[in-house]
Amino acid sequence: MTPQRLCILGSTGSIGTSTLDVVARHPQRYEVFALTAHGRIDALAAQCVRLAPRHAVVADDAGGEKLRAALRAHGVGTEVHVGARALCEVAAHPEVDSVMAAIVGAAGLAPCLAAARAGKRLLLANKEALVVGGALFMSAVRAGGATLLPIDSEHSAIFQCLPEDRRRWAETIDHIVLTASGGPFRQRDPASLDGVTPDEACAHPNWVMGRKISVDSATMMNKALEVVEARWLFDLAPEQIRVVIHPQSIVHSMVVCRDRSVLAQLGTPDMRVPIAVGLAHPERIECGADALDFTRLGALTFEAPDPQRFPALFLAWDALRGPEGSTAVLNASNEESVAAFLAGTIRFTDIHRINASVVEHVQPQLPLQPTLDDLLALDARARIEARRRARECAR
Repeated sequence: MTPQRLCILGSTGSIGTSTLDVVARHPQRYEVFALTAHGRIDALAAQCVRLAPRHAVVADDAGGEKLRAALRAHGVGTEVHVGARALCEVAAHPEVDSVMAAIVGAAGLAPCLAAARAGKRLLLANKEALVVGGALFMSAVRAGGATLLPIDSEHSAIFQCLPEDRRRWAETIDHIVLTASGGPFRQRDPASLDGVTPDEACAHPNWVMGRKISVDSATMMNKALEVVEARWLFDLAPEQIRVVIHPQSIVHSMVVCRDRSVLAQLGTPDMRVPIAVGLAHPERIECGADALDFTRLGALTFEAPDPQRFPALFLAWDALRGPEGSTAVLNASNEESVAAFLAGTIRFTDIHRINASVVEHVQPQLPLQPTLDDLLALDARARIEARRRARECAR
């Protein structure tokens, strides 16, 4: 068997490290060709020493020098590259078969587009590529002949429930139901959320994730972005996407078919499962996750999301029905407001106030067929406005 050559964008984050864990269980099947990281240079150096990839990419020159020094000390010959252009180059490298897109945020859009245009097998954990890029990204997938495989557990679940022939998806789906755990504040009095600390917001009851995504899960903005992602992945109208709270995180999402059959994918809450699905599709491989023991499950419960506790969720449908670019504005504002909350300069409840205000006041005004530069300019404009409003909240 010829090994599948992998480029892992964001290799030091939770998805990246979980991907490497799955890959390590199948050394004859996968070869790590390139790794990238933004700031965790020591962690990236340790990965390079262990795996000796051909290429590694970091954000800036200081990180590049630090990584080169660490690799020289261990006699590792990995080529070190710096900057956004290098990310795109390794993602589209002719020797790469599959790209795990695990960079968090809008920064992942450009390398995802590069991989799509190069016709790669693209394992998409970067939901913002679709939230920001939308039509542009899906057009690149089609034009490049890329294979797009969702890695978010919810979208992987939907994908696993649908027919292999994508042309049959429209005739199969009445609507889909994305499940959400409800995060750490599912039963907390909404009036008490002003005083939430970053550590409290990051203490997810079921999943191990990075701090930014953990905060998004606490506000349910993560689910709002997943609603937008599902619209593009499965070519659905906004009203065909619904969300329920499922605290146990066992049912990962459901497809309600036109005949009213409901197809669901179940499993333990372990990201190695959807990662393995993406890596091996259409085959199935061992990934290290615990088996689901039905005799010990207890009750599986479902409830409607509370608009008072989780107002962020409902911004998804508003943005989808707004002018093109509205979801990019929402994402940019959220990245900035979450960063301000994690830095301790605004309150937890200010995140939603800022996001709702920025979406209302920043009008996209994109051309009929927006380019990447158009979308990045809109992203920058929304960030400036979000930072301004965050400074006002901090006074």
